[in-house]
Amino acid sequence: MNGQPDTHSKIIGYLLWIFGFLGSHRFYYGKPITGTIWFFTFGLFLIGWIIDLFLIPSMDRQADKRFRGGNISYNISWILLTFLGVFGVHRMYMGKWITGVIYLLTGGLFLFGVLYDFWTLNSQVSERNQADQLG
Repeated sequence: MNGQPDTHSKIIGYLLWIFGFLGSHRFYYGKPITGTIWFFTFGLFLIGWIIDLFLIPSMDRQADKRFRGGNISYNISWILLTFLGVFGVHRMYMGKWITGVIYLLTGGLFLFGVLYDFWTLNSQVSERNQADQLG
């Protein structure tokens, strides 16, 4: 671990890799551009998806270095976003109750909010953890 917090999990990364031809594991590890490319090309026509099977340990180490650990778990946030994002449960988990209720009432703000969160959830969690640590 080399003094770095273990912010992301290889197990979650591999579970999301199962759906990786849609880019979910790439979003999880903080790679929204390639996640979007994987989404629209089915994992670069499944070739990139298969290669990612071997790249996940490296992506996990990079994410652990890049994002700030703390009280809000990246793993729980990503599981909630992936499976319950349209209901805003991930936002409520992070303490963003108002936008969580808005997502609940609008289907994840008509799915655009969910897409936004796929692009920015790691940063949102990192910022929240930093704010919690600063008091």
